Amino acid sequence: MTKEAEEAEGIRPMRDHEKLIADTLRDARRLREKAQRPATWVGIMFYGGTLGLLFVVPIIAGAYLGRWLDSLIAGYSVRWTMSLIVLGIALGAYNAYRFLKGKS
Repeated sequence: MTKEAEEAEGIRPMRDHEKLIADTLRDARRLREKAQRPATWVGIMFYGGTLGLLFVVPIIAGAYLGRWLDSLIAGYSVRWTMSLIVLGIALGAYNAYRFLKGKS
């Protein structure tokens, strides 16, 4: 691109290094202030919903998979259902732990 074409599109080369440094420091300060603000109710709801899904989905999946496996066996048995629900609880707790650890 030519110099005239860059200026026509609003692309300007940085000539003022002090302005660049000042803008960068201002942006860094704004990001620090934003990180220190208290969470909003919407943010808390999304956080809690995500945490709940991470915990509950493996339990539900284990229950359905276990029920299906138990239906393949003759007679009434809940062996697979109970085993996979317990496994789902352990997996859900691990998911929630990893999520919480990553957010701190």
